[in-house]
Amino acid sequence: MKNRNLLFLPLLALLAFGPAPTPKKPTAGAPAAVTLSKATLQDKIKGGWAGQLIGCTFGGPTEFKFNGTMMNDYQPIPWYDGYIKKTMLENPGLYDDLYMDLTFVDVFEKKGLDAPVSEHANAFANAGYMLWHANQVGRYNILNGMKAPESGHWLNNPHADDIDFQIEADFSGLMAPGMPNTAIQIGDPIGHIMNYGDGWYGGVYVGAMYALAFVSNDVSYVVNESLKAIPAQSTFHQCIADVIKWHKLYPTDWKRTWLEIQRKWSDEVGCSDGIFAPYNIDAKLNSAYIVLGLLYGQGDYTKTMQISTRAGQDSDCNPSSAGGILGTMLGYDKIPAYWKQGLKDAEDIDFKHTTMSLNDVYAIGMKHALQVVERNGGKVSGENVTIAVQTPKPVRLEQGFAGHFPIEKRAVNKDLTDESTLSFIGNGFIISGDARPKVVANQYDYESPYVGKVEVYVDGQKVETASLPANFTRRRYDMAWKYQLASGQHTIRLKLLNPDKDYPIRIRTLIVFGDKPVLAKY
Repeated sequence: MKNRNLLFLPLLALLAFGPAPTPKKPTAGAPAAVTLSKATLQDKIKGGWAGQLIGCTFGGPTEFKFNGTMMNDYQPIPWYDGYIKKTMLENPGLYDDLYMDLTFVDVFEKKGLDAPVSEHANAFANAGYMLWHANQVGRYNILNGMKAPESGHWLNNPHADDIDFQIEADFSGLMAPGMPNTAIQIGDPIGHIMNYGDGWYGGVYVGAMYALAFVSNDVSYVVNESLKAIPAQSTFHQCIADVIKWHKLYPTDWKRTWLEIQRKWSDEVGCSDGIFAPYNIDAKLNSAYIVLGLLYGQGDYTKTMQISTRAGQDSDCNPSSAGGILGTMLGYDKIPAYWKQGLKDAEDIDFKHTTMSLNDVYAIGMKHALQVVERNGGKVSGENVTIAVQTPKPVRLEQGFAGHFPIEKRAVNKDLTDESTLSFIGNGFIISGDARPKVVANQYDYESPYVGKVEVYVDGQKVETASLPANFTRRRYDMAWKYQLASGQHTIRLKLLNPDKDYPIRIRTLIVFGDKPVLAKY
């Protein structure tokens, strides 16, 4: 889920492994009790965490290199013995899918399962790892005194609909085997540190799928049943329901369904990087690619990896989620050996800026899952674990950016040295830009003590003094934004209070919103 160039190494395309597993699911209707051995539960928890790592590593070289297009079948993606360890050591920033999860797991371990959301917020905000989009805005908001859930609300976070909580909600489902409502409850306050609306729903849906993958090996059942947790009125629900419908219409042609997704659901309305661009990090679109891989993969690990990756966009996070859900369903031992080659050599490596490895989280995850089972009507007796399986219940309706439609993206591309004025007609805006050292060796790894102070005025009224740290991990992702203005003519004035020639503040683009879309006429 990053904006960066990643190493691409050509290898031969992969072969499919084995038939799909025989479907099995708990009885429909009232919640059922399902009993697993401790060994089976541990195997599934390991499969969920390992599956994430496998998917993220596999998709890494393709991430955001195929935007608005599929990756063709003839193009190989690297996979070989030793590749996982190599990637973990040489490209640790790839694994935001996992190191964010592990931060929350670590808080639960140190502070208990009832740890307040402030503990989670402070832990991830002060961590040294790189973040992007809604996560980075959430981090900035927390570091600057805002608390959750305000830190993730779309009025305070232009990236609230982005994929962020979706890629890190795995922990919630892995803590709550067979209990999707409990998984959602665990994840709710954490998801609102950085997301709202469709961005939160992405994590709700993924967490529910993980939970149900413990008690069913029917992929279609897990995909459909988990969607019950999302309000039908939401655009997230409508998007995933469309994918399920198109799969039924074109059951052997994932590319036809991909084209239908692209045609209907690829317009970006929140993220400043994705508006009027092929790039799309929206939660519902990328969740559609997770579901695409799961439904058309039919329980086959290789098919699931290939499809969820070759759908493009955030193509490390999507196979990470799909691979983790299917890994939970199959269990670690039944993930094909091809995908686990070299995994043992990587399982003791701590993820960067954490003190936790896969082997650590296998054990801690089992401990937490047993506690959550007993807290929610289940029973641990000897070597057996009885789970009170839950039927998903819809969460509350949230919809960000209502009445806001992008209508203009204007290149500005100039340094703010004193004051700058911009005018527009609309009901909201985002100004993208930042402060950074004049000389930067690595665009994703710079830090300095300088913090630019910019007063932001809208129609003559001061709305805030924005702090712009010239520090990558503490940066403000967008320079300024404001929504819910009266539709009409507006003027923005930016005034830099503390210019420094060694730390230029660059205004890059102005994005304008209106109260209705401006659609092409044919």
